[in-house]
Amino acid sequence: MTPDLDKSLIETAYARWAPIYDAVCGPVMVKGRRAAAAEARAHGGKILEVGVGTGLSFDDYDATTEITGIDLCEPMLEKAHAKMATGRYPWVKDVRQMDAHAMEFADATFDCVVAQFVITLVANPEQVLSECHRVVKPGGRIILVNHLYSEVGVAAAVERWAAQKTRALGLRPEFPFARLQAWAQATSDAILVERRKLKPFGIYTLVCFERTPTPMAA
Repeated sequence: MTPDLDKSLIETAYARWAPIYDAVCGPVMVKGRRAAAAEARAHGGKILEVGVGTGLSFDDYDATTEITGIDLCEPMLEKAHAKMATGRYPWVKDVRQMDAHAMEFADATFDCVVAQFVITLVANPEQVLSECHRVVKPGGRIILVNHLYSEVGVAAAVERWAAQKTRALGLRPEFPFARLQAWAQATSDAILVERRKLKPFGIYTLVCFERTPTPMAA
């Protein structure tokens, strides 16, 4: 396994991606992006999108939701703000620069937290998950979509090789599901409620955790 990516590498890489991100990554990530947003819409309410980037996902939500987005990369956020300024996305209430490792939101602020193609790229994935867990309400969902490490066979070997070659691009193709599972097992009120390969090719995996509701007093 390659080490986790550091913050400065991610900021530099995605500042370079910003001008072409929608054109290059939009078509590649569309299935995963829409699946995550559909899960979030089904849950409803106030939704936090971690790693909102250029606002590619704005079209995947609607007026039944209230979206707040955060991202570390200012050049990406400039594009998101420009989309908001068109008036096409009234359900997007706020987009701001923020480090997901230390969010500036109160506990239990959101009904749902979505992180699309993010958790494998942050400096400390477990810390980001814990922050997502902190800001989601009891009974709320954390919804992740990502490519996760194949672990065995030819695909795993290719991913290990690609990890060395694509690191400077801000990519990490060999991140294992086991780390997400271990985080949930170590967090007393977090449970894994779904793990699903997405069609058509199973390249991306949708993973949902729930913050268990607070028990009612007797």
